Amino acid sequence: MIVKFKNWINKIISNIFKKRGDVKLGLYGPPNSGKSTLANRITSDWLGEEMSVVSAIAHETREIQMKEHVKIVKDGKELLFNLVDTPGIATRIDYEDFIKKGMSKSKAKKRAREATKGVIESIRWLDEMDAVLVVLDSSEDPYSQVNITIIGNLAARNIPVLIVANKIDLKKASMKRIEAAFPQYPIVGVSAKHGKNVDELYKMLFKVIK
Repeated sequence: MIVKFKNWINKIISNIFKKRGDVKLGLYGPPNSGKSTLANRITSDWLGEEMSVVSAIAHETREIQMKEHVKIVKDGKELLFNLVDTPGIATRIDYEDFIKKGMSKSKAKKRAREATKGVIESIRWLDEMDAVLVVLDSSEDPYSQVNITIIGNLAARNIPVLIVANKIDLKKASMKRIEAAFPQYPIVGVSAKHGKNVDELYKMLFKVIK
């Protein structure tokens, strides 16, 4: 009984004095929404180096990638976290889609297997996250099964969320559609590729990561 009480006390103390650097900020979203581009933007701005490979072909990121000790400084305040770039979430992965992009059949099947494994890992890692940026392509319809699945998983875990409406530089981009689809969450529009409005994103992170 005494041992259990001591373990309980130690756990509480550990949580109270948890280092901010242990905080995990996850980047989630469908394939090609710009998660890795945003990850590179954040780490380039604050660490001077990129962390992820970017490609026009879906599912380029097929394994969890993490950059530790990212520190953002704004208005005299500091925010320290570990940034986690996750594979794109998809409800359907077909190797024939990769063949259409010019891959051989064997390579396409291998990519599909790795992408499927990546999706599973992304979902598993949700339990490790302290906050999540859901990165969506603002030029596409937000009412997709993938987006609803991602938001549903986050809501079930009560994880703080900031929706990043990416690619606002595109002609078909629409913040209003995303705001209408997910009115319960704060939303910021950015162009991760061109760095547009990322300062506003950095300011909003202080409200999301607590």
